[in-house]
Amino acid sequence: MKRKSRLAAWLLAAGLGTLAVSNSARAEDGAAALAGKTCGTLESRVAEIPGSGPVFLRSYDSSFGVGQTSELPLREAAFTYDNALAVIALVACGKTEPALRIGESLLSAATLDRARRQGRLRNTYRAGAQSQKPIPPNGWWDVTANRWFEDAYQVGSATGNVAWAGLALMTLGEATGEERFRNGAAELARWVVANTADPRGPGGFNGGVQGFDDKPQALTWKATEHNTDLVALFGWLERSGTPREGGGDWAGPEKAARGFLDRMWADGGGHFPTGTAPDGVTVNRATSGLDAQLWPLLLRGAPESWRAALDYAEKAHGVDGGFDFNDDRDGMWVEGTAQAALVYRLLGRSDEAQRLLAEVGKEVSRGGHVWATREDSITTGLAIGPDSTTDDFRYYRRPHLAVTAWTALAAVGWNPFTGERVK
Repeated sequence: MKRKSRLAAWLLAAGLGTLAVSNSARAEDGAAALAGKTCGTLESRVAEIPGSGPVFLRSYDSSFGVGQTSELPLREAAFTYDNALAVIALVACGKTEPALRIGESLLSAATLDRARRQGRLRNTYRAGAQSQKPIPPNGWWDVTANRWFEDAYQVGSATGNVAWAGLALMTLGEATGEERFRNGAAELARWVVANTADPRGPGGFNGGVQGFDDKPQALTWKATEHNTDLVALFGWLERSGTPREGGGDWAGPEKAARGFLDRMWADGGGHFPTGTAPDGVTVNRATSGLDAQLWPLLLRGAPESWRAALDYAEKAHGVDGGFDFNDDRDGMWVEGTAQAALVYRLLGRSDEAQRLLAEVGKEVSRGGHVWATREDSITTGLAIGPDSTTDDFRYYRRPHLAVTAWTALAAVGWNPFTGERVK
């Protein structure tokens, strides 16, 4: 306090104190306003679904006539990753009750799947109240074809999505003290270990499963992003003392996922490659991913040397206003820009964090959700699925649940990998 007082006195004597204090206050007020807006949006979307039972939220918002998609696979889609983030963000916002309504759906889906496999969580469910057991994955009726459709990706189980659902349940376990949420997270983690562990090359865990129940297809590539999620989940389970079925602990799986990150870091020479090719061994150098650079820095005990990945991201992904998903820098990925703001906060670089939050704050839609991109669309350098012949996965300018949740986390200052606040 004395050092701060002397600094303030010096600034005032130099005629700079009022400006410095007012700029800092405005930045903090801006972050608080953005937190209030995004937290309120998440809470209101849960409240819009009648009753008090389990729900999933629509990933693409269509409030106030904004963001409505004509694509039937997306119109009522509630992506698991997006809803897991919404749970964590709501807890961070101090709104545990609405978080519980989504969490109950995740727990139910983790406990019983239509294929009768515990821990098998689908990538996408249908938005709204969830009264069926097992909860069915997303699907839609096509009037023209006069039949029911499902999507191979949406009914699949991506490793990262399962991990994020586990992190959401661990967050609820911490917030409520209820062991059933931690047990649900452990169920998901057990499924990951049993179905995606891959000792080839750098080890770690592969991408999961895609395709329909009668013809599941293993995703044999490995992602830095997914293994980062798993380090966080396995580590949290281990710290909490949550038992692992069949004895043993979670330290082994955590070490395997962390070993993958260490290999990627060594191969990247100052940044993290996105992962491996489908052979599970060859490092994928075809593109660069922002989340692969940022998320490892959120891990508990992340080496200080990894901070060079942020320097790399600034050069390779930096665009006007924020960051692009990949290194072609064709536009601003708002979700990733919010993630970067949180990383800056964690590293004590508050000025950069506030600058990015101010930019993200410009992308709030009339309905309260945050737009996914600033441009009409941006590339990622990634493919939608194993049958894609080009890098056809893109982000579009639509109000989106995950972007809103990440914005809330950055504005509040909450690390989703640890369940702790950052400065």
